[in-house]
Amino acid sequence: MNKDDFPIVLGHEGAGIVESVGPGVNEFQPGDKVIPLPFPQCGKCRFCKSPKTNQCAEARNTDSSNMRAPQDSRLTCKGKKVLQFFGTSTFSQYTVMNQMAVAKIDPAAPLDKVFLLGCGICTGYGAAVNDAKVEPGSTCAVFGLGAVGLAAVMGCKAAGAKRIIAVDINPEKFEKAKVFGATDFVNPKDHNKPISEVLTDMTNGGVDYSLECIGNVEVMRSALESCVKGWGVAVIVGFTDKDDFAARPIQLIAGRTWKGSTLGGYKMKTGVPEMVKAYLNGKIKLDEFITHNMTLAQINDAIQLLEHGKCIRTALSVSPP
Repeated sequence: MNKDDFPIVLGHEGAGIVESVGPGVNEFQPGDKVIPLPFPQCGKCRFCKSPKTNQCAEARNTDSSNMRAPQDSRLTCKGKKVLQFFGTSTFSQYTVMNQMAVAKIDPAAPLDKVFLLGCGICTGYGAAVNDAKVEPGSTCAVFGLGAVGLAAVMGCKAAGAKRIIAVDINPEKFEKAKVFGATDFVNPKDHNKPISEVLTDMTNGGVDYSLECIGNVEVMRSALESCVKGWGVAVIVGFTDKDDFAARPIQLIAGRTWKGSTLGGYKMKTGVPEMVKAYLNGKIKLDEFITHNMTLAQINDAIQLLEHGKCIRTALSVSPP
């Protein structure tokens, strides 16, 4: 972000209740429980009409230099326009959304839990089941054990992976990863050779699937090199656009696949409500991701906890004024 991205209201994961609707809005009514979406689904463009992707021509976040909403943001403060982060701005008591970027959810859903499905959990879980297409009996490696990485572990387990190797430099996260299905744990700092070599040795030639959930281009390459030649699939899940990444052509010529994933491949307006139902039916975990409950006034404390690796996700309670 740069100086042109301010002032801005941050936050992109949230859940709430519709307070009012504008002219022409026919999908929602006051009182509906909803989840705002950082990635819209217009339903009309070539991408929305294709079953091959969850991209949308109306999406703003395919370019990291444009994380803010366009200048038609409907938020103002003291008469001055305020930008919206990913078009959502959930660190607030109220926000104004386009109906194509809102998902209506089951009225029984607890908002202080299902807010996680607005981004992180769908991103990691879907990367495993939708984009990697993890198969039963396979071996997987997940790099980075934040909320997205833990959700990827959960997705690998749901898909039937036999062995799930969790990789992180913070060993305090390993017990949490076990809750979501990890079977092995590797701290790169404990080894004097590249992590890709460590995993190759552990798996008789490499893992079937690897998921990079950090956003570090060096780790992206390590994840690729950790895959078995012939059929290994490496999925880039972590978001960054700061650096170029690279690999030797022979690593792909040998049969590996290197691909990316956005929000777990879910078409969000339809996918998020389905994930909410999965949670209500006990098919996915959400409560276990939440390590702290705080108020919006404590948001700086929450960010400090996150920076020091002391929390996975904090649920911020926001009450209307």
